[in-house]
Amino acid sequence: MEPKAFVSFTFLIVTLLLFRTIQSKSSRSEEISMEKMLGGVHDLQGNQNSGEIESLARFAIQEHNNRENKVVEFKKIVQAREQVVAGTMYYLTLEANEGGQAKNFEAKVWVKPWMNFKQLQEFKESSS
Repeated sequence: MEPKAFVSFTFLIVTLLLFRTIQSKSSRSEEISMEKMLGGVHDLQGNQNSGEIESLARFAIQEHNNRENKVVEFKKIVQAREQVVAGTMYYLTLEANEGGQAKNFEAKVWVKPWMNFKQLQEFKESSS
């Protein structure tokens, strides 16, 4: 093979490999975005202890207390995840006091902001 042809061939191979690497990374980020878009549960972007998320946690505890005639007091958010549904489903792990004891609870809150809708779907003591 002539030197000029060898250089051209090498350039072509390197270019194709580089293109393939970029394409596979782009494809993976698209998969992650599609997962979020198509209803996959994922960690919240940003601060899980934001005022909005804390407000949802306090709402969940208040609803639970009203339904079950209990006295559970909010302490902090341990974990916050979300899922895009017809609105957003928030999966919150909370630390709260019940009967003087610190316990972890799992709450599921469904929010549709355009309808001013917020509903507690589930509230239970965490098994972990």
